[in-house]
Amino acid sequence: MNERRTAVLVFARAPVPGAAKTRLAPLLGDAGAADASARLTLRALRSALEAGIGPVELWCAPDCTHPFFTDCRKRFAVALHAQSGCDIGARMAAAFDDALARHARVVLIGADAVSLQAADLIAAADTLTHHDAVFAPAEDGGYLLVGLNAPQPGLFENIAWGGPDVWRQTCSRIAALGLRCHVLATGYDVDQPQDYRRALADGLLEDTPC
Repeated sequence: MNERRTAVLVFARAPVPGAAKTRLAPLLGDAGAADASARLTLRALRSALEAGIGPVELWCAPDCTHPFFTDCRKRFAVALHAQSGCDIGARMAAAFDDALARHARVVLIGADAVSLQAADLIAAADTLTHHDAVFAPAEDGGYLLVGLNAPQPGLFENIAWGGPDVWRQTCSRIAALGLRCHVLATGYDVDQPQDYRRALADGLLEDTPC
């Protein structure tokens, strides 16, 4: 285990039309929404690699077999892992258990966390040298980034995933577990058409098909 490096896990869904980023379909169509999903994943991988804080892993749903994922492995030299679990909390807990057996510190981000920059990942890695956990909240009530230096399965329990209270409930879990936690700046992810338009206007995502 390399004590000086921090692994970055990028959680992504296969860009399948009709299954990926479906809330963008009214604006982009099914194929366009899937393409946006792929572009978001590519952006997240580039940011993670630019940060240079440690190995980057692409955690794939529903599995690692989609050609887009295998292309990412070749293109960016990242390891592929399949997500597993009944909900996003269980999938994150399982990913942390796996990754923290191999790395001293781990930062996990969603592929659609478009406002996150390499500097945020560097700050998260630095924080984990003297905190138990680090988070970047999202404007919609969730969070964009979570980092840990030890498994904390209780952190992901009793959370109403997908709702507006995820971050508030997570703060309660942090307090109950007695974790030393640092909170980074609040940002936004791309879920709705207005988020997509905002990301384009902010220059965080290019409107160019993959």
